[in-house]
Amino acid sequence: MATETTLAARLAEDAAERLMRYVRIDTRSDEESDTYPSTPGQLELLRLLRDELDDVGLADVTMDEHGYVTGTLPATVEHEVPTIALFAHVDTAREVSGAGVSPQRVRYDGGEIVLGGSGQVIRPEQSPELENHVGHDLITTDGTTLLGADDKAGVAEIMAAVAYLVEHPEVPHGTVKVAFNPDEEVGRGVIHFPVESFGATAAYTVDGSTAGELQTETFSGAQVRMHIHGRAIHPGWASGELVNAIKLAGEILARLPQDRLSPETTEGRDGYVHPVLVEGDSSAVELRFIVRDFDDDLLAQHVAFLRGLAEEVCAAEQRCTIEVEDRIQYRNPRAALERHPRIVANLEEAIRRVGLEPKETSIRGGTDGSALTEMGLPSANIFTGGHDAHSEREWICVEDMGLAAATLVELARVWAEQ
Repeated sequence: MATETTLAARLAEDAAERLMRYVRIDTRSDEESDTYPSTPGQLELLRLLRDELDDVGLADVTMDEHGYVTGTLPATVEHEVPTIALFAHVDTAREVSGAGVSPQRVRYDGGEIVLGGSGQVIRPEQSPELENHVGHDLITTDGTTLLGADDKAGVAEIMAAVAYLVEHPEVPHGTVKVAFNPDEEVGRGVIHFPVESFGATAAYTVDGSTAGELQTETFSGAQVRMHIHGRAIHPGWASGELVNAIKLAGEILARLPQDRLSPETTEGRDGYVHPVLVEGDSSAVELRFIVRDFDDDLLAQHVAFLRGLAEEVCAAEQRCTIEVEDRIQYRNPRAALERHPRIVANLEEAIRRVGLEPKETSIRGGTDGSALTEMGLPSANIFTGGHDAHSEREWICVEDMGLAAATLVELARVWAEQ
């Protein structure tokens, strides 16, 4: 059997090569789409992954009507072992373009990384983890798009790990399921996933960041939409008649706290409300917020706060109407995972076996694991090695990709040993 250092290095090259291919496919998801998956580019990558799972030699490889690609790695041991599943999503965020991605592999010697002529620079003071990777190979963008390591790195690492396990049947493991899904970035990643028939006991989303980290806790998330209706009239005859919906939207935004309750003023376990879209004209505007907190009661308070702002603005201008809609996007899986300690304990052991010290952190965001846990499939999250996601300055360490893939190999082994 290869040493863990050699295994991680071998898997790093496989995973990096796959990532460099996968990111060239534009898979941005679209919250406004009424299709599932929400964009055709996601189907392009999902079809490719279906074919690659077939080529690798997994059993029962399918792609269903929702685009979910699944496959089965049969057990190599005769004794009973719980079936585990590995999940990753193929879509990328809409904040930054995912079209025409041109990944760059560079040897990092320290200091700033200038991303071509784009004007984008990765600076150590803005990306503190960078200083830990001097002498490592990094994959970056050319500064004009995001990279898409969130979460195509997770996809690539799963592919590299299961390919290795197929090639090495001497590695003891139980049945391992693989699943690739669309639309995680718009909160609909697993809404149609057939959890009951999938047959897994525990799952792991490979959708984290710094090497060695694992997560059992995410934000709970909600979305709030405000539909603001003013009173339209020709501006030449508007005196005493016009009610400008854009100004009403501005009033609501101006009443948000300046020093708290926003992503840019919070950290750790603090929640926030975050305006993400303003769309419309002087007669009607939609304001859209995402609301996040680790505590469900506080999440509800944040939603109520936004509703209160809408009521205050309407009370001051009674000729307007503001319709407020809110929906829960996902819940913090912490409590459910506490009832399944083996899921986390086995992951911690797998991380130690690749030479890292496991560090449990909380995600100031969500993963498909949040929804899967609520659907009855308890799911923890595993690091990928990626950093600065959803930006043109996104980067990932190739060596860390190898460690992530090796962790997945060891995770399968740990479950079989018990």
